[in-house]
Amino acid sequence: MLLRAEKAIKVPHSLAKDSNNQGILRMKGLTVVESCTFTEGLKGSMFLEDHLLLFVLEGIYKVRFGKEEFTVKKNEMVLLQKSIMVEYEKSGDEGSDFLLDYMMFFLKDELLTEFINMADLQYNYPSALVPVSVTGVNERLTNYLYSLKPYFKEADALKEGLIKVKLLELLFDVADAEEQFLYQFLQLKSTDRKGITEVVEQNITNPVSLSDLAYLSGRSLSTFKRDFQAIYNSSPVRWIRNRRLDMAKDMLLHTSASVTDACFSTGFENVAHFSKVFKERFGVAPSAYKHAFHKPT
Repeated sequence: MLLRAEKAIKVPHSLAKDSNNQGILRMKGLTVVESCTFTEGLKGSMFLEDHLLLFVLEGIYKVRFGKEEFTVKKNEMVLLQKSIMVEYEKSGDEGSDFLLDYMMFFLKDELLTEFINMADLQYNYPSALVPVSVTGVNERLTNYLYSLKPYFKEADALKEGLIKVKLLELLFDVADAEEQFLYQFLQLKSTDRKGITEVVEQNITNPVSLSDLAYLSGRSLSTFKRDFQAIYNSSPVRWIRNRRLDMAKDMLLHTSASVTDACFSTGFENVAHFSKVFKERFGVAPSAYKHAFHKPT
């Protein structure tokens, strides 16, 4: 049975709040989440605040990015770049009572930079950035992942230095096992400059921050704000908020969407805040607007 997807979660921030069926390791620049559970199907969507390495030990983890779907099976790994929205569907293997066991390594830019410098990797490989990459996990990496499990049981007592050593071991093993992954690490650090209009339109309904949009456009935050102002003659915060409000208003007018649905479907993350800014812009609360003006199609 598949559960209905609801509000998109931001990860790792939201995952770190929920320790149910999860073990969590943390250090500066890194969050590791272990999840071992039994499920016949669970789906939803998540916005990646950091780069993600995900390993499946048992079960199946499907990832959808844009129009493409990637299936990560037992003893496979997937690399996803940060600041993208993905849909997921995860399920246990029927042959093992629907056991699902996986680990997620969320990597911040500064940690990748340290690894790249330590490994003395050079930017000399003609590889384009691939937002989603899937490949098999060899025996050495599998053994490494299982060796990490005892650490989750005493996470609060571990020193950050030990977690860091284990992480660097992982990154070296991954890079050594799959050359393409090694160069994907490099490409994560060298996002090409893209048109601001393209980036904004592609992410208008995603719960992105200005820093996320700046990263996706290959600009610093200050440069992104300056270039955005030149194109739209408005600050990005105001323009994006108003565009989302217009979309939400249209949903409430022409569809059966609830106020909550309109809020989350247009990139807002808090219903109370959404209702406040909706009323400021249109002079009426979204619930009252829907009741007074809703026109079913």
